[in-house]
Amino acid sequence: MSSVSQADQGRDSFRSKWGFILACIGSAVGMGNIWLFPYRMATYGGTFLLIYLIFDILIGFSGVVGEMSFGRAARSGPVGAFRQACASRGHGKLGALIGGIPMMGALALAIGYSVVVGWIFNYLAASLTGDLMAAATVDDFGARFNGVAASNAVWQIIAMVVTLLIMAFGVGKGTEKANKLMTPLFYTLFIGLAIYLFTLPGSAEGYRYIFVLNPEG
Repeated sequence: MSSVSQADQGRDSFRSKWGFILACIGSAVGMGNIWLFPYRMATYGGTFLLIYLIFDILIGFSGVVGEMSFGRAARSGPVGAFRQACASRGHGKLGALIGGIPMMGALALAIGYSVVVGWIFNYLAASLTGDLMAAATVDDFGARFNGVAASNAVWQIIAMVVTLLIMAFGVGKGTEKANKLMTPLFYTLFIGLAIYLFTLPGSAEGYRYIFVLNPEG
């Protein structure tokens, strides 16, 4: 048996197709979708949504599929995959260094997202206790957010502990199970929010704005 096959047998992986798909969906919701997307949508309406969807399809069917295919073909992470690719040209060490770049990027993203998860835990607790709704105006919400961003050490630690516990269970029992719970819950909340917004006065104009193309945009 080859060393690659032996490594594959001892390597944890997703247990189901849906577990993998839900994990991909969860990883695709980045900070740009959380902050910049609503701002661009409010500025340009349906025109921006059309361009956004076009690039979603282009990047999804090229970059994302290519990246995943590269990793599966190499049966390795970024460092090993780039090392193998460059080794065919006699530059295996250079390839390993290149593969380290996305690893450093992933580490930087993980640091940033750990802060965001801490905020999420803080807001979740505040919504359950009713403290969140004490903010009556947009400025009040802004002031509360600034306070959370400036001092959130306790919830930050809790978020990191929860994340480490999920990782400790591995891919199948940890990451996959967590995504099977959190991703459907996220969409349930999202759909519920959309239904609630539909019942508010003036919602028809809002939906028309985001779904109708505006040539000026």
